[in-house]
Amino acid sequence: MYLKKFDLTGRRAYVTGGGRAIGLSCCEALAEAGAHVIIGDISEAVAEEGRDYLTSKGYKADIDIMDVTNTEQVRASAEKMAKDGGVDILVNNAGIARSETPAETVEDEHWLNVIDVNLNGTFWCCREFGKQMLAKKNGVIVNIGSMSGFIVNKPQEQAYYNASKAAVHHLTKSLAAEWGARGVRINAVAPTYIATPLNEFVKSKPDMYDAWINGTPMARLGETEEIASVVLFLASDASSLMTGSIVLADGGYTCW
Repeated sequence: MYLKKFDLTGRRAYVTGGGRAIGLSCCEALAEAGAHVIIGDISEAVAEEGRDYLTSKGYKADIDIMDVTNTEQVRASAEKMAKDGGVDILVNNAGIARSETPAETVEDEHWLNVIDVNLNGTFWCCREFGKQMLAKKNGVIVNIGSMSGFIVNKPQEQAYYNASKAAVHHLTKSLAAEWGARGVRINAVAPTYIATPLNEFVKSKPDMYDAWINGTPMARLGETEEIASVVLFLASDASSLMTGSIVLADGGYTCW
């Protein structure tokens, strides 16, 4: 009875930023559970690499080249997916950080870029794919937030990133309240520091790395598959009573 709730056979899942790192692990998890996965990515090369990886594992995946900050591209992608059978699961994973800039020196372009990708891009995708889900009264959306939406990270300054992820969390709750009775569930995952290319820079900053690890009760970075496992749970019927939840997967970081 319970394992069947994780079965996604016959469902279509669209993952933004799905070509690598957390996004690719999400694609793999959803595909392993039986979903037909579409890798949405701004880079065709990255998307193709992701598809090749999934194909090598025996999974079928399609790619869709789309910039989440471009409303016309998001709308076109959603319409294209609708013609191909629609999307049952949307994972809003695309995001950027651009950390280590004190608030007083943040340029307008820097602030707007991070907000545009992390918050606006998430909303544009929720809006366009959500319309289709609302029309058929069924669908699941999983947003990738961050523990940074709950705490202020140290030692790196990143007010813009923290604000964007806190906004993603509240957007998740707001849409859940609007759409819950209309058949669409929406939740978010809030990860800790994950071993991804985005965080590669910390290897050359031992003081920062030590601060990250010493601030985490589990004393390690997370792995992409650990976030993908939570995404799979939220995307499946195993979480059927959950909407508007922000699930911390932070190695205990926010306990202190």
